Amino acid sequence: MRHIFLAFFLLGMVNLGFSQITKTISKDNNQGDLNNNQQDDSYQGSTKSTSNENIKNKDAKIEMYLIVSHKNDTTFVDTTLTVKREYKFNYLRKDNFNLMPFSNVGQSYNRLIYTFNDNSLMPSFGARARHFNYMEIEDINYYHVPTPFTELYYKTAFTQGQQVDAFFTANTSKQLNFSIAYKGLRSLGKYQHALTSTGNFRFTTSYKTKNNRYIANGHIVMQDLLNEENGGIQDSNVPYFESGNPEFKDRDLLAVNFEDAENVLKGKRFYLNHKYIINKEIDSLTKNKLSIGQEIAFEDKYYEYNQTSQNDYFGDAFQTKSLRDRVTLEDFNTKLYANYSNNIIGSLQFNTSYNNYNYGYDKVTYIENNLITNRLKGDIVSIGGAYFKNIKGFNIEGEFGLNVSGDFEGNYILGKASYQFTDDILFSAKINHASKAPNYNYLLYQSVYKNYNWKSNFNNTETQNIELTLQSNKIANLSFNITSINDYTYFKKVTDTGLVKPFQTDKSISYLSIKLEKEIKYKKFALDNTIVYQTVKDDNQVFNVPEFVTRNTLYYSDYFFKKALFLQTGITFNYFTSYYMNGYDPLLAEFYTQTDREYGSFPRFDFFVNAKIQQARIYIKAEHINSAWTGYDYYSAPNHPYRDFVIRFGLVWNFFL
Repeated sequence: MRHIFLAFFLLGMVNLGFSQITKTISKDNNQGDLNNNQQDDSYQGSTKSTSNENIKNKDAKIEMYLIVSHKNDTTFVDTTLTVKREYKFNYLRKDNFNLMPFSNVGQSYNRLIYTFNDNSLMPSFGARARHFNYMEIEDINYYHVPTPFTELYYKTAFTQGQQVDAFFTANTSKQLNFSIAYKGLRSLGKYQHALTSTGNFRFTTSYKTKNNRYIANGHIVMQDLLNEENGGIQDSNVPYFESGNPEFKDRDLLAVNFEDAENVLKGKRFYLNHKYIINKEIDSLTKNKLSIGQEIAFEDKYYEYNQTSQNDYFGDAFQTKSLRDRVTLEDFNTKLYANYSNNIIGSLQFNTSYNNYNYGYDKVTYIENNLITNRLKGDIVSIGGAYFKNIKGFNIEGEFGLNVSGDFEGNYILGKASYQFTDDILFSAKINHASKAPNYNYLLYQSVYKNYNWKSNFNNTETQNIELTLQSNKIANLSFNITSINDYTYFKKVTDTGLVKPFQTDKSISYLSIKLEKEIKYKKFALDNTIVYQTVKDDNQVFNVPEFVTRNTLYYSDYFFKKALFLQTGITFNYFTSYYMNGYDPLLAEFYTQTDREYGSFPRFDFFVNAKIQQARIYIKAEHINSAWTGYDYYSAPNHPYRDFVIRFGLVWNFFL
């Protein structure tokens, strides 16, 4: 059945590509829909730019270059230079305050702060340490522009490496838009056998008819994320790193655990979301609108680990040469939904979904008199719904989802309310309950290494979350999160073997985080502050986070040369308290919990000079300038040191035709 749906999807994409209709686009192409109530900031950040200095068509205003998120939230292109944009000038193109990067760009990130906003009903693919730069459906945006628009991103990497992100979008007519983009990276790194090479290709198209009754957004994404793996520096070489011995300042001299392994995550996805508005708004008082729609997605991805020779780091293996693990997932999903809205009851949506999944390996494994199957495959049918209502600044939202048939049980229910007290003060409260199966690699895993073979029957992990948020530019942004987790799954090294296995705790975990954000300005100076306090009640010590995480940026901003140049320069301080930082397993591409040693309590100072000349933003940063004089105890994970002092530069350049 999924092949039939895929054929219809491809035909639909072809039709979108050849449609040429010239009716002017509606400014509110989703009025009355449920997903038009949440600001999206993933592409360009702030939407305060009103400059048109480099737009050749003087009839085109910057506000007309629209960016539409997966949830149909609309912003516009921003060419401003702000400290928030400085935080996003990195490989992920998003603020990574909650993450601790590894030494080489494009490697993984250790998580310092957790959020529980995933309400998917299906298990996630494994190798989560490789997914930070894997673009999901919600990471893809769509566009509507009056003239062709281009954005070029460039930033230096580490030793024989560069990273780029090139994007182009244009409207062939007022009804049809397409965009094409490629994000690429190659970086050798400072340590032995740590090369990264990644590529993310994206193609999107958006279409709507003259009368705005049929709307479609679709994308094709192909991704290839490869990392050489070395297992970190050997235990015997850790003292050499921490001593600061000048002989080992050349990090190539530090011995690593192995130099013959790599892992790769590849995937391709075809996605289409289209809807038809059945009736126009006939009654001007109630503004009734009824629409039906469909989302259809097919994703094919695999994770592979390759190693030339068996290594005792992972234990015994079935073979000694040319080791290769490969796991695949074919996932097909289609959702049909109906939406009814008017200005009395609000917006109400019901949907039903069908999911076909096929996860596993090309062989079975028989080990220790146990047969480990090679496949998890089946069909899931689920139902769901959502509600939204705005009453004079007071918003009420609700969602639910439930698997009604199939091998995986899952459900969630979400409620949210917000109120705009003044133009500056917004308060919101959210409560969320979710239950879903653990990730696929907890349920089934096979490897040529004997230890990495299991088929588990874990319970669903359940989370209950309460979030209170106050947003105010004048006062501060303050958020309060408390989460309860039951049947939490995790990886941990077994004491007697020292090898990683999956586990599930039978103890409830309570997790509290409080986040405060406040920027203080005085004339041309500003101090931007973000601080997070966290505490965990966990008898088994399997969920570990630092108690405090802080980032403070003191900077200066001003115009020069008759306002031809806008300059920002300052220094950023990052710090988190010591805690039992998770270790990294390169075979699984997963992090595992450990309680052998605490890591953290090292400061990181970054000095930056950023400039904006017309639509070009130039970034120069001296990273970790204190590395030589505050002690060599900085790690991204056990045995994986963080970066030494380095100077990097790059730019973001926008072109308007």
